[in-house]
Amino acid sequence: MPRPRSGTRKLVIATSLGLALGAVGFAATAPQRVLEAEFARQRWLAKAGVAEYDVAGHRWVVLESGRDAGKPLLVFVHGFTGSKENWLPLMREMARTHRIIAPDLPGWGESERHHDGDYGPVAQAERLAQFIRALPERPALVVGHSMGGQIVGLMSARNPGLVDRISLMSSAGVRYEENAFANAVLAGENPFQVTTRAELKRYLGIVFADPPFVPWPANEALVRRRRADAAFEQRVLDGIGRGPDAFALEAEMHRIEAPTLLLWCRDDRVIDVSAADVFARGLPSSQSVLLAGCGHMPMMAQPRQVAEALNAFLAAR
Repeated sequence: MPRPRSGTRKLVIATSLGLALGAVGFAATAPQRVLEAEFARQRWLAKAGVAEYDVAGHRWVVLESGRDAGKPLLVFVHGFTGSKENWLPLMREMARTHRIIAPDLPGWGESERHHDGDYGPVAQAERLAQFIRALPERPALVVGHSMGGQIVGLMSARNPGLVDRISLMSSAGVRYEENAFANAVLAGENPFQVTTRAELKRYLGIVFADPPFVPWPANEALVRRRRADAAFEQRVLDGIGRGPDAFALEAEMHRIEAPTLLLWCRDDRVIDVSAADVFARGLPSSQSVLLAGCGHMPMMAQPRQVAEALNAFLAAR
């Protein structure tokens, strides 16, 4: 199958962020409806449905695809400011051969948020462990991206035998070579803050090596969504970036027993690729895959390559 051209790939990236790129007459008054319609289109392409679970005192909203009996179960866990929809390009690649569940973590997306809840990495790792136990079968692989990797790593370290394998993708949770993103977080800032269209453009330039163009009204809808979450985002980022649990995974990763795949992009401007070396030293039996030509969002920018890496990891026994 021929690889998609750059423009096509950027379109897929944008729509998976919830950024509808078509002309829509009613968008001036209801941009959120544009996003919802685009999410529905992307779910259809990935043959994914929406389901809900009540676990760990929260209502979880999840995407599910490849529900045929007998398929190995994969669980995909999004990162900071992310959502279950970030996984749609990868779900399209893997749903033919796997059952996939991608939740909105508690506090994020459509899942329930408690105003006084703890949504730091340790608390989320415990919730994720409860969620995994509530599933109808044991996952063959749990993949965590960025903050999600930090959560998956802590879950695995503290719950040996819960899952067969894990993959830490552009994962937070360890100290790495200083970059602009890390310095901003340590200074108490949120480099991912999106309250204006200009900040949205800057954010996309941070997380993507080749950022997608997001036209109006899609950009306005996404800005509104992110603006409403600004205070919550800052509170969570303070916890995962400089709070007492920020490097709990670095201290505990020696307890991870599950075979682990480390997957990074060379041009990651968020979690510097030096973090992969820290994980590799702490997990000497882990495998590593380093992709070229992408930034912090490999599952969106290069879903086919990521699927190939995950399939190879699953096949290795």
